Amino acid sequence: MEPVAGGLALCAYLGLRLRLLGRLLREIGWLRLALVGPLLALSLLQALVTLGGHPVGRWLVPLLTAASLLGAHRRRADAQFLAIAAPDCRRWLVVEYGILSMFVVLGLLARRAGGPAALTLGLAPLVAWVPPGRAATTRHRWRSPFRSEAFEWVGGMRASKGLWLWPLLVGGAAWQRAAPGVPVAALLVWLLVVAAGYATPEPPTMLALALRTPRQFLRRRLALGLGYGALTAAPFLALLGAGNAGWGAALAVGLFWLLLLTLLMLSKYAFYPNASHIRTTQGLVLAVSLLGAWHPAYPPLLLAIAGGLVWQSQRRLRAVLETNHYSSPLPDAGD
Repeated sequence: MEPVAGGLALCAYLGLRLRLLGRLLREIGWLRLALVGPLLALSLLQALVTLGGHPVGRWLVPLLTAASLLGAHRRRADAQFLAIAAPDCRRWLVVEYGILSMFVVLGLLARRAGGPAALTLGLAPLVAWVPPGRAATTRHRWRSPFRSEAFEWVGGMRASKGLWLWPLLVGGAAWQRAAPGVPVAALLVWLLVVAAGYATPEPPTMLALALRTPRQFLRRRLALGLGYGALTAAPFLALLGAGNAGWGAALAVGLFWLLLLTLLMLSKYAFYPNASHIRTTQGLVLAVSLLGAWHPAYPPLLLAIAGGLVWQSQRRLRAVLETNHYSSPLPDAGD
């Protein structure tokens, strides 16, 4: 009877995960899915085909797949609930991560890369045995170089140890500044560190205290975030411009980097206060932006994504403002 009960529990868990996925897709909306979904699928397929056909790149696919699953696993919002409700939940996670990796496994098999496919199928379930990430603590006080108003930077740098990582990234980029790809790669890593600060929603009461109108709030958050982002990204861009790439390429990379940071910030408030939706949307935005830039439909798609995030974030912030009653509701006509 015990294997039967375990199988029923596993089916119930997988069914719940499918329902959550359906809720997320409904939240994103069919129009945005129709715009983003095909391009993202083509981009992932193109990346898989390119890496799978390379004798060395095909062995990077299992590592990249496991790293992606590991990042999502460490930030699972239901980790504590699963540990209490189902002590043997790791078996469920093994099955879930194995199913999620099947797309990559089948793609590698189609490229006749049996070894990397087997490695992917072996590494993905092992992610379930990694302990979930711990919540940041404030036991030791520290003086942040950022203004307290920029709480995403204050809390994010504390949680991700970003203030220790930034000089290491700058030093590595300076050491290999002759290769243009190194400063760009370091800048991408720094973007992921900064994005982690915008992946966790603050309590609604904290947000409502600073919220007057959605437009004013967004302008202030974007000004602070982009200001600190530009300051911290400046050394990487300087190294890129002083190297073989030139200052024109450095300017283009810097503008694109700030655009990505803007989209990540807007994603936070477009799906506030659901942390899972925020992180999923941020990952989707990054995947489309980094993998789909080669596609001719990318510029209008990026414009549509930005417009949708601005509209959705103002809509969510308006709801927070009216729910918490820290100021009078906004008129129907808009800001």
